[in-house]
Amino acid sequence: MSNGMLDLCDLTALAARERLANGAISAVELTTAYLRRVAARDQAVQAWAHLDPPYALSQAEALDAHRRAGRPVGPLHGLPVGLKDIVDTRDLPTENGNAMDSGRQPTQDAWLVARLRAAGAVVLGKTVTTECAYLAPSKTRNPHDLERTPGGSSSGSAAAVASGMVPLAIGTQTGGSVIRPASFCGVVGFKPTFGLIPRSGVLRTSRHLDTVGTFGRAVEDAALLADVLAGYDPADPDTVPAPPPRLLDTALSQPPVTPQLAFIKTPAWSGVEADCTEGFAELVAALGERCDEFDLPAIFAEGATAHRRIMMAEIAHNLRHYYDRGAARLADETRAAIEEGRSITATDYLSALDWRDTLYAGLDEVFDRYDAIVTPAAPGQAPAGLRSTGSASFNVLWSLLGTPAVTLPLLTGANGLPVGVQLIGRRGNDGRLLRTARWLAATLTAGA
Repeated sequence: MSNGMLDLCDLTALAARERLANGAISAVELTTAYLRRVAARDQAVQAWAHLDPPYALSQAEALDAHRRAGRPVGPLHGLPVGLKDIVDTRDLPTENGNAMDSGRQPTQDAWLVARLRAAGAVVLGKTVTTECAYLAPSKTRNPHDLERTPGGSSSGSAAAVASGMVPLAIGTQTGGSVIRPASFCGVVGFKPTFGLIPRSGVLRTSRHLDTVGTFGRAVEDAALLADVLAGYDPADPDTVPAPPPRLLDTALSQPPVTPQLAFIKTPAWSGVEADCTEGFAELVAALGERCDEFDLPAIFAEGATAHRRIMMAEIAHNLRHYYDRGAARLADETRAAIEEGRSITATDYLSALDWRDTLYAGLDEVFDRYDAIVTPAAPGQAPAGLRSTGSASFNVLWSLLGTPAVTLPLLTGANGLPVGVQLIGRRGNDGRLLRTARWLAATLTAGA
């Protein structure tokens, strides 16, 4: 029976949801299976910051009783979800990966947690984050090679899904903190259009860059979770009232015509690794006439500088209370970021903000002709060692521009480790991007 229950952990979220709906399994059985997987694997991977098994099981029991009573159920009913430990939870600590927040217990849930509970999710626990969602490496290790980084800052969320310890997880991205760890850990990571998912109750590092994202084993899993979380929150000024995005329905639909992709190397290409270069050459060759190489204008090289100025200036503002309380207690990376941000002039900061829409306008020609941009999610496979979370050079441009991005575990590096393929879409066309990503995964799998 134990082996059978452990097999539940290998289901996609959508497949598990179907079994829950037809009564083949219960929320308690599914949650128990994941808790057993955590017990078996997390001592090595260390993806979890806070885990309370009795609390998780009590949620599952209540959800099973709710279903047995014949009451309406939500789209995530009975599915466990992991939450990055910068997302406030009223029943579990939220410590932001920061020693100064040790024992911090919020009094209310973040907006997105309330949405998860309403949808019937089981909050399995809090996943490890780097300190204040920045660069200082966390304790989490890459499940494919424990001596390599899982990426950051959503290190625990990516590693937990990759290890089969939870079917769905939530992260955030300011630079490359969803797409990069998803690439390194070999899972699907989705960063939606900026402002699609409200951030109230989530640690703020950068008002103009922070984006909530999702992790899953398949494109449709990431779409399912993002669908539930999308919405309008008056407390988050970057969200807008809009109809539901119908991400899952669109992702599951067939493209009306064969998608066309634009392979764009971006200004980060000079840092790409040999195995990634070879993998993309094979990918482009396999797609043939369905993929064209497209060069961005030279002005896009300004994107990385603009992103850094915005991020550092806003980190200095939003994390200043940690610095003032005890700069010496912060990791070197966090302290240096705050100090760098304090040195940025108002003129340079405001000029950097202007680059967002200026550069985005330069993508009109691409998105008029192509369904999505395809480019690496990272320079290559996860780097050896645990002193760095890896380079976000292939992510920062898209974080700056607020475009949706998704990474697929389609390539393999020289050491047999995953290398992600990143797709980028037009702002607001998240469903179309996910549909194209699902088509790409199916096309390459069928041709393998």
